[in-house]
Amino acid sequence: MTGMVAVARKQDCRVDGYDTFEECEVKRCMQVGLLCVQKFAEDRPTMSSVIPMLSSDGANLPLPKEPGREVRTLCLSEILLRHHVLSQRRKQSPLLTWTADKDTPNILNITRDETLSIDLWRMRMLSKLFFQSDYKMAQFFFITISFLSLTVGATENHILFPYQKLVFGQTLVSQNQIFETGFFSPGKSLKRFLGIWYKNTPDVVVWVANRNHPITASESPVLMVSKNTSLVISSSGRSIIWLANSSRVASNPVLHLLDSGNLVLVDDTSTATEEYLWQSFDYPTDTLLPGMKIVDDNEAGVERYLTSWRNPVDPSPGEYVHRIQNRGLAQMVTLRGGRKKYRLGQWNGICYAGAQKFPSAIYKPEFFFREERMISVGEPYQSSLLVRATLDTSGAIVCHTMNLRRDKWNLVTMFPLDTCDEYATCGPNCICKPDRPIRCECLKGFAPKFQKDWDLQDWSGGCTRTKPLNCNGGDGFHQVVGVKFPDMSRFWLNTSMSLSECRVECLKNCGCIAYANPFITNGSTGCLMWFDDLIDTKQLPSAYNNQHIYIRVPTSELDFDMGLEEQKEKKRPTRLIVISIVSGVLVSAIINGSVLFVARRKRKVKRNNEDLELPTIKMATIIQATSNFSMENMIGHGGFGPVYKGYMPTGKEIAVKRMSRSSQLGLEEFRNEVMVIAKLQHRNIVRLLGCCIEEEERMLIYEYLDNKSLDYFVFDNSRRTLLTWPKRFDIIMGTARGILYLHHDSRLKIIHRDLKTSNILLDGNLTPKISDFGLARIFEEGQSLARTKRVVGTYGYMAPEYAIDGKLSMKSDIFSLGVVVLEIISGKKNRGYEHTDHYLNLLGHAWLLWKENKIIELMDECLKNTFVETQVKRCMQVGLLCVQKFADDRPTMPSVFSMLASDGAVLPEPKQPGFFIERSSSSSNTSSPFVESGNKTITITELEAR
Repeated sequence: MTGMVAVARKQDCRVDGYDTFEECEVKRCMQVGLLCVQKFAEDRPTMSSVIPMLSSDGANLPLPKEPGREVRTLCLSEILLRHHVLSQRRKQSPLLTWTADKDTPNILNITRDETLSIDLWRMRMLSKLFFQSDYKMAQFFFITISFLSLTVGATENHILFPYQKLVFGQTLVSQNQIFETGFFSPGKSLKRFLGIWYKNTPDVVVWVANRNHPITASESPVLMVSKNTSLVISSSGRSIIWLANSSRVASNPVLHLLDSGNLVLVDDTSTATEEYLWQSFDYPTDTLLPGMKIVDDNEAGVERYLTSWRNPVDPSPGEYVHRIQNRGLAQMVTLRGGRKKYRLGQWNGICYAGAQKFPSAIYKPEFFFREERMISVGEPYQSSLLVRATLDTSGAIVCHTMNLRRDKWNLVTMFPLDTCDEYATCGPNCICKPDRPIRCECLKGFAPKFQKDWDLQDWSGGCTRTKPLNCNGGDGFHQVVGVKFPDMSRFWLNTSMSLSECRVECLKNCGCIAYANPFITNGSTGCLMWFDDLIDTKQLPSAYNNQHIYIRVPTSELDFDMGLEEQKEKKRPTRLIVISIVSGVLVSAIINGSVLFVARRKRKVKRNNEDLELPTIKMATIIQATSNFSMENMIGHGGFGPVYKGYMPTGKEIAVKRMSRSSQLGLEEFRNEVMVIAKLQHRNIVRLLGCCIEEEERMLIYEYLDNKSLDYFVFDNSRRTLLTWPKRFDIIMGTARGILYLHHDSRLKIIHRDLKTSNILLDGNLTPKISDFGLARIFEEGQSLARTKRVVGTYGYMAPEYAIDGKLSMKSDIFSLGVVVLEIISGKKNRGYEHTDHYLNLLGHAWLLWKENKIIELMDECLKNTFVETQVKRCMQVGLLCVQKFADDRPTMPSVFSMLASDGAVLPEPKQPGFFIERSSSSSNTSSPFVESGNKTITITELEAR
């Protein structure tokens, strides 16, 4: 260990002349690292132990055992035998570097792989051979076998080492058998290429290296990693066919095939996991895999795009290219010979205006923008899902996903979807409507340019204006709803204007022929104006009806329509108009009151239901599930109201919390619980399945937990015997994990405010799950304290500074956790605790026992046969640390969890707990500054002078 620290000291770890490392931290991290890489899995610590060991300064860590892969001195015969077994199995390509020991020339230093078994009989035979032979002869024999084995290949392995050879017929396979790389011949072709394909469907090739340099059948291709950090394909090991260089030099470059399909060149001595010297993802061919990106970064000079195969059996670059085009608004285009073939449409802030909306259940692409310029687009890698998008030889983008058996590809979507997706299929100033028999129509104010061609359904000539524009106030605009915007050849873009400002700006410019809001996010923003023919406009499905364009037309075109409407209006009988008006007034007078009354009742529920990010379940379904809220199905009652057990139509068990009309917790608490818990995902947080808000009913639907709440067990004289010490310790640790998640690891920093034993539920395995988030508070990033005049919670669990002064912080929950820990260990409630010698609460009693060094007497008597004394004492000490009077003295949650989990940690001495005040014997009959309600919550009322 000292030697390892000495190595660390030699590194350049100085800033402005001062050392940046702490020796104790470095040693502790190194020791934990060695514990994690021990040879046998059962010797390695769990993650729950690793975190406390890393964060606890004073923890006594166990001594590490032999690691799984080590450097050891082996006799020459053993080396040869291992090398032989390795070559036979071909599980790992052997690359053995060795040095002879001067004092014992028949001993070599070699890196040993413990995964290999030893054939003892062969070892004895080889030992006899070498002990009877000259050492130099043995040395020569060993070197010969070593270099011969370098050409054996790397079958069923994902790594290629320097100077190993991968030849035709041999492959690298990714670690989890997803991808395979090697030389292949597509179809019946005799040409050979280095490619990557799916192992289960080898006909689906996703990447090709030497697309422009095919290998003939007469050549013998060899793939090697050279010493100068290059990836080389050579012919019979001589002439270079293909070369991939790295801009950096590595001391030990190796080639890995990852489960993502990425072929990467890395420095085997580097500690950086994602520091690639070279990777195939930087050179996409015709397939976009998760983790790969299409890039258009002009500042960095990086451009990556898809290029189709020439034909199904020739992976040479074809005539189609799919890439990002940054001209005004970013869009994805498919080019054929440099001319647009297909266009997905401009980026509208959510998706491409003419393509399928996302994210979907399968495709969740990520976009990176610099100002308004799209720099990259790609699908993030998910190991559980195999998807691919391919630019096929016809120029179409085809997306597939693999089934669960991983033996068949299913088509998910493709583009183009119809003939209207072909670029400018209808010519200029037209709109293409794929659902119409005659799909091309002229825009408002335009007519076919060549009517005879139009009659023959040749729309390539497009349309021209029927009347010229009048720039001097004689123009208006016609709205076209739900369209893929025309392509941008001559345009003007402003990202901050409103729609009305855009209209005014367009009218000012005689060359402006149309305008639109380019972005449909945030109520539609920005201004995009066109100054040339409108090309490649398409009518979209109703799901896209918020993408509108306004076409400039002469006012006379609009007046013509308005005149027709006015004539129709004049033809309506005057009597009918009068009768309608009178009837409307009478009817409205009769029903107006009742309509307003009903609307007001519903509006509040509807308004508050709009932003609940949770599935809603119909009232009828819940009534059926709970047998109309029968008493037999009631399993509890809390401050919120009764709780019922139910069965969904699928047979799934649920727990329904029905808000009581007499409950002092209102809609605010209900909404708070829904909005908070819906965003939480943790094994120690109860799972909310849905909610119901209909009329005056408000209900929450949770997962059903078999063993009710913790207080159901720990405070019951018969059931508490079921909670042995190991079970109670697991409950303490699980509860601490849940609070640690709420405070530090969830997306939101959440203060529970009402942590108590009755709000800790237990599933069938007695795994604790924190529930009841109706009083929870969300803290902003960087916020550590809040003050409130409305103090709510449960007496006996609230921290002093919160109950008295309304100061709320994470330390408030830590106080509650300390109370819960002491209650779990003692089997007694803090509030209402009674003792023959004093009138202190449970915290005060525990404090007295601690000072008298009798803390073990606090333990529940039923634990005597199962308890571990060091664990019990440590949990009691941590509990006392959590309930200290002043918030600043209490530890943080990471420290609490670390202290609970670390056997040898040196814990600080606890100070006096909060509410360490002895009550009188008649305290139950005297007044209190706290007003307790029926649901065991309290509020503070501030008195003001009149």
